[in-house]
This record gives sequence, structure tokens and C-alpha cells, in this order.
Amino acid sequence: MTLKHRQGKNVKTMPKGTRIFTYICLIWALFVSLFPLVWLVISSLKKDPLARPGFQLPDSIYLEGYLSTFRDLHVLRYFGNSLLIAGLSVAISVVMISMSAYVVGRMEFKGKGLVSGLLYSTMFIPATALTYPVYNLINTMKLYDTRAALILIYSCSGIAVSFFLIKNYYDNIPRELEEAARIDGCGYVQTWARVIFPIARPGIMIAAVLAFLNNWNEYYWASLVLIDRNKLTVPGLLSTFTSSFRTNYNGLFSAMVVIILPPIILYCIFSRFFIEALSGGAVKG
Repeated sequence: MTLKHRQGKNVKTMPKGTRIFTYICLIWALFVSLFPLVWLVISSLKKDPLARPGFQLPDSIYLEGYLSTFRDLHVLRYFGNSLLIAGLSVAISVVMISMSAYVVGRMEFKGKGLVSGLLYSTMFIPATALTYPVYNLINTMKLYDTRAALILIYSCSGIAVSFFLIKNYYDNIPRELEEAARIDGCGYVQTWARVIFPIARPGIMIAAVLAFLNNWNEYYWASLVLIDRNKLTVPGLLSTFTSSFRTNYNGLFSAMVVIILPPIILYCIFSRFFIEALSGGAVKG
């Protein structure tokens, strides 16, 4: 009996009923995920989406909505605003959260449980409940209608999820690696930068990507803090298609297709980190 045949016999196969049920669930999840995207793309190619609603194919391909998005609305300006605000806020929050998660996860101090509990409790506070204190803080700091205001808000939002994700990776790292780094003369910052960060990189990158996507799609704070049209982020672009009397649905759907492309491209680039994150942060020997 060959080695390949022996390995094939040792592999446990999924029961047929379980495999069929798994395929059904995967197909259903794929359908639910792609249904709105396909509907959106088809609608964006219609001159009047309300005249032929749903999945009815257009009589002819109408691209004026896409041309208007780039020609008249200067969508690249909004892309630049969103990239600047989301990028800087993610960089600030990830560095801040990854270091604080290292302190909470790897060191012992009084009030450690309280700090963790307070951080996790922020997951249950809706953004609308923070409207007045945050709005008042922004006005007091004289940051209203500035990109710095959004960067400050985004840097401090979603802390609990990123903290939990990164700390979970830190907990899977053997402490012997830190002790070896200390013996070699590394301080806390050097230990984090040279030992902890490379191992926990998948978790940190996932936290960064999720935070970026959340900031890219965020509309509530962007519409509340920013007034100047030239400073609006990408979601603010959608409000320009709706007035008190009519809505340009073709332009609206076309702009939505353009807006969702960067997150899709970003996921394709960093998909390998998602795959590594699903492995549970296992440490290679």
C-alpha cells in the first residue's frame, strides 16, 4: 500500500448528509450576499430604475449615471477625503489599541478587570446616545466642520471590537517568547515591535481592515460634523442625489456601485489575513 493511499484512508470525510446541508447553507449565504449587489448593478444600468424595477434587464445600457458621478460630482475628491480620514483614524486607533491590548493582556496590575469591563461595555452604547457629548466636545475644541473632528471620532470608535480581537491573538502567544526577548535586552516597546506584533499581525491587520471599512461607510457622524461640501466623505455624496421633490435613482445607484468598489478591492488585497485569522492565531514553532 502506497503512502498516498494510506494518507487518503486516514483522512476523515464528512458524512453525505452533513455535506449536503453544508452546501445548502453556503449556497444560501452566497445568494443572500450577492442578491443586493446584483440588483444594484442591474439598476445602475437602467435609465429609469423605477420603470423597470427589480431584476428586469434594461432595454439598453445606460452609463450616464457613472459618467455624471465622475464628471459632475468629482467623486475622486470624496474618495480622497474618505481615504485621508479613514486612513489616519485607523493608523491612530490600531497603534493605540494594539499597545493597550498588550498591556492588558500580558501584564498584571490593579484594576485590570475593571479596565477590560469598561472597554467591553462601550460595545453596548449606540452612536446616537453619544451625539450631544461628542458634538459639544467638538465645538469646545473648535474642530467643527473639520476633517480633524472626524479623525478624532473615528479613532475612538469601535475600540471594543478591535481590542477584543487583538487581545485574543496576544493571549495565544507563549510567554516564553517575551522572556527570551527580555533576556536579550529588549524593553516593552521593543518586545512588542519585534516579537508580539509579527506574530499577531493577522489579528491586527483584520482589526485595521474592519475599522477602515466601518469608517469608509460611516454616514451619521460625517453628516453631523461636516458642512463644507468639499470636505464631505464618500457616504455624503449619496445625499446629493436626493432633493425635496425628486430623487435621481440612476445616479444614486451608479454612485453606490462606485463607492463599494474600494472595500471590495481592499478585501481582495488583504483576504489572506482573513484566512490566517480564521485559524485562531496559531503560533508557528
